[in-house]
Amino acid sequence: MKRVYDFLYSLARNNNKPWFDAHKSQYLVVKEIFDGFTAELIERIAEWDEYLAANKPTVKASTYRIYRDLRFTKDKSPYKTHMGAYIVPGGKKAPYCGYYFHLEPPQKKDFLGCSMLYVGLYQPETKILASFRDEVSVNGDAFLSAVGKAKGFELYSSKSRNMPASFENVENEQWRELLKLKDINLTKVMDDEFLFGKPDLARRVAAGLKKCGEFSRFLNRCVDYALEGNL
Repeated sequence: MKRVYDFLYSLARNNNKPWFDAHKSQYLVVKEIFDGFTAELIERIAEWDEYLAANKPTVKASTYRIYRDLRFTKDKSPYKTHMGAYIVPGGKKAPYCGYYFHLEPPQKKDFLGCSMLYVGLYQPETKILASFRDEVSVNGDAFLSAVGKAKGFELYSSKSRNMPASFENVENEQWRELLKLKDINLTKVMDDEFLFGKPDLARRVAAGLKKCGEFSRFLNRCVDYALEGNL
């Protein structure tokens, strides 16, 4: 993975088409390395996540193009200076809880500004968010327990300023704060020591993500409930 990281570092300092074209063969090598890592990570997560095991995504359905969409941004840099794999049952466009591995040298903030792991629901559909809130309103301690078991990860999410009107009667203060969540996710920053200090990165990443397994299952049960037409 160090070879991928070093390429991204150089790309951030030379984010232009002539440089990329001159180093296209190098990019294809690091893409192959990253795709191989993603394939291994999918298999390792599927060993303990029953949702993923039942509907394993392909590498293509879990990764992203290096080319930036320049239509709606003032920054016309043509290439992303990060690489990511979002591993979700059914592929990255599916509504289920996913596991995201993000590799980004910190010298230039492109997307997240650092290398990190993410587990959760990003911009869930309205009915899925409603399902999550319904479950938390009666079973908030189970969600807090799942968060607590994700050692090394932090709950990080955007919040609504006000309590959703239909949950004003919820008295537990911790649950009330959870009901304001708009994205529901756990994150963990990966430093250079974690990324490169030991071998078997995919195994170590999967072992860390396994701590979030109960969190993921809680969210996916909420997704199932919503998709079954219960809301």
